[in-house]
Amino acid sequence: MQRSANLLMDELEHLPRIQVYGQVTAVLGLLIEVGGIERHLSVGGRCSVETREGRRVPCEVVGFRNGRAQLMSLGSVQGVGLGCRAVIESAVPSVYPSEFWLGRVVDALGNPVDGKGPLQKGRIGVPIRNSPPPAHTRKRVGAKIDLGVRVLNTFCSLCDGQRMGIFAGSGVGKSSLMSMLARYTASDVAVIGLIGERGRELQEFIEDDLGEEGMARSVVVVATSDEAPLMRRQAAYTAMSVAEYFRDQGLHVLTMMDSITRFAMAQREIGLSVGEPPTSKGYPPTVFAELPRLLERAGPGPKGSGSITGLFTVLVDGDDHNEPIADAVRGILDGHIVLERQIAERGRYPAVNVLKSVSRTMPGCNTAEQNQIVARAREIMSTYEDMAEMVRLGAYKKGSDVKVDQAIMLYPAIETFLKQGKFERTDLGECYKLVNEIVKAV
Repeated sequence: MQRSANLLMDELEHLPRIQVYGQVTAVLGLLIEVGGIERHLSVGGRCSVETREGRRVPCEVVGFRNGRAQLMSLGSVQGVGLGCRAVIESAVPSVYPSEFWLGRVVDALGNPVDGKGPLQKGRIGVPIRNSPPPAHTRKRVGAKIDLGVRVLNTFCSLCDGQRMGIFAGSGVGKSSLMSMLARYTASDVAVIGLIGERGRELQEFIEDDLGEEGMARSVVVVATSDEAPLMRRQAAYTAMSVAEYFRDQGLHVLTMMDSITRFAMAQREIGLSVGEPPTSKGYPPTVFAELPRLLERAGPGPKGSGSITGLFTVLVDGDDHNEPIADAVRGILDGHIVLERQIAERGRYPAVNVLKSVSRTMPGCNTAEQNQIVARAREIMSTYEDMAEMVRLGAYKKGSDVKVDQAIMLYPAIETFLKQGKFERTDLGECYKLVNEIVKAV
């Protein structure tokens, strides 16, 4: 009874003091034009439009034209017509996270979608479109984090507050790698944004990948591929806002987002709908403006707060790792993990191409001995890859080059080390020990 009373009081506290109404004057595709309240609105503000059936459709202000406000719906516009009432909801859209959100699944608006009842809101709102902390107030990245995945722990170390991208084509094991990281990465809280993903994958991810223990320390924000572009875009912003709330509590937060590409696609739909010109492979300029605004929100927090360690997947178009979104994201983040189809096709998972993957905190986060081990292993892999075609064709004669002979002998052991089962975990310290045993075998 007390909990229900608290939830009711929270809802009453967040109700607007006054309401201002306007009317729908035009509907064109995804856009709803509203008159009468344009002087009370600004870009990014929120309204709700009442349909003929009495349903309320949440909308966001995306622009103004001919003295009218242009709104884009966060849901279906079915039932919206001329003269329908539009109500101003909020000038600065916010979410109200709290510790009660842990273990819950919410939509892009912060509403629970897991069937576990109402969600108790916090008393302090976090703006959806929050600004990153000023650069001069931020702490430096912290110590290495144990990811539980051998190839990443060893060759692409991740530090507390670092932002890393996972670049892969479709069906190369991107989501499986994300599930391993969600289960094994050491952090206080995990905030997971599933942006534009398949609806059937939500329960699989929660039950099979996170499990009860992982879910207990996680908040999952979901917007499936069938939802409106504004909902898909906002799910990414909401996930970052929730992460910022826990960061400000002094916690170390792991934020994972799958995928940034679908966030960019949602922004492309919005931009094209309001008349922006396509500039690069159909993407309008706002896409490349919004990417850094989103990604820069992750990272070390100001002094006295926690940090947000970010892992963001990028679905590369046609396996082209230099397509516009992949190229832009790679330039913003602090490193990139490249998954290759050729490696997946020969049955080695995670299909990480070590020689093309980079962590910008290495080698600074390693000891001198660890750097020597990694450098030696990379040298062996590079030497083998350079000669792999000749070895497969039988054109290389054993004894022609000592380094190549060593690489041919050690490469199978390195491949075995890089291969890891989905439910297999290896500690950070153990990873360097295993690699050292391989490279010192000769």
